Amino acid sequence: MSQHTASKNDFSIGSISGNILRLALPMTAAQLINVLYNVVDRIYIGHIPHASSQALTGIGLTLPIITIITAFANLFGMGGAPLFSIARGADEPEKAGAIMGNSFSMLVLSGFLLSILCGLFKRPLLYLFGASDTTYPYAASYLNIYLIGTLFVMISLGMNNFINAQGYGITGMLTVSIGALLNLILDPLFIFVFQMGVKGAALATIIAQLVSAIWVLHFLIYKKEIIPLSRKQLKLQSPLIREISALGMSGFVMSITNGSVQIICNATLQHYGGDLYVGIMTVINSIREIVTMPVTGLTSGAQPVMSFNYGAKKYDRVRSAIRFTTICCILLSLTAWALLFCFPHFFIQLFTDEPELLSQGVPAMHLYFFGIFMMSLQFAGQSTFTALGKSRQAIFFSLLRKVIIVIPLTLLLPEIAGLGTTGVFLAEPISNFIGGTACFVTMLFTVWPSLKS
Repeated sequence: MSQHTASKNDFSIGSISGNILRLALPMTAAQLINVLYNVVDRIYIGHIPHASSQALTGIGLTLPIITIITAFANLFGMGGAPLFSIARGADEPEKAGAIMGNSFSMLVLSGFLLSILCGLFKRPLLYLFGASDTTYPYAASYLNIYLIGTLFVMISLGMNNFINAQGYGITGMLTVSIGALLNLILDPLFIFVFQMGVKGAALATIIAQLVSAIWVLHFLIYKKEIIPLSRKQLKLQSPLIREISALGMSGFVMSITNGSVQIICNATLQHYGGDLYVGIMTVINSIREIVTMPVTGLTSGAQPVMSFNYGAKKYDRVRSAIRFTTICCILLSLTAWALLFCFPHFFIQLFTDEPELLSQGVPAMHLYFFGIFMMSLQFAGQSTFTALGKSRQAIFFSLLRKVIIVIPLTLLLPEIAGLGTTGVFLAEPISNFIGGTACFVTMLFTVWPSLKS
């Protein structure tokens, strides 16, 4: 590694806020562009003539499976990247390289297995997730093609973490920018010009992910200034896999529980409200991806800085990073809440012009997003636990908010006082207040006092 590159990517020097923003700004842009991978499909599909509502609902039913695939990318990508950064901070380049290589091998293996298993059990899974005879054909058509590109998704999402972890935030942004731009161009071409409908949306997505995966591998293998990905690093080492999996389990559990919540919500909404309310939840989930993007981009940018300084024993700088990240998360979440409260029609109409979905979607959206400003505390605390290698705490709070709070409330509230579909949308803000507070307060009482120079 050249002296210039080493100095540039040494997070133990310079302004903490500057280091975080240098990574967070391009990573936030990357998050925005990454959202386009999923959201742009729904935007175009929601405007297919004569079938927009059914097609949009069908795509929404595939979200839990896509979320599960993302979960495995998080398990080995987000699990390996902080350990990689800690090893870099401790000046252990060989260990850092081995961590990256083992993460790559596990991403490839899990990608193959997921594509096979999801393909085999597609029909029962989609009906379990809330499909009806009307919406199943759309969901199945999309999933049949999307699963072919599972390996590309795993590599581009998982290994991009190692580009960001080495300080190349702009390159990491380009990983998703290139694919998302291609997806944006191919979607209307395949959906409307070639009249492929939902199949065209899936085909555009996997072509875009293929290009992103090629970009990531080319950079990690051939860029000589960084720790390169080499064949000798790919040999699996059980201790490293356990370490990577333990730390990545937080992101994995968070994604799996998000998928579980989507499944429970869709199935419950199908029971109490039918396809219309499953469509509303699809729109709400899409809007949530957009408005939480700045916070996830910021916390993603902060994690390598925290991890590096923690490995270098610069604990005062870790505290500064936590403080800066928390304040920014709160401000960004409050801004998002204000926009959603004031302009709900604008956000919903990005995805559909169906009058009934719009009229029922606005009150549901106001209720669902009421506690979003409290979610910022969950993001700040969760990212701190993950960055510092506190896997048990990170996993617990992932489970607390979704599994222990949201899922039971989603099942129970519709039965209480006849709340019906309102109870499903009410579960989210309740979990934000309880889960966000518990996560952040625990971090303040456990991690914060230990970070004394």
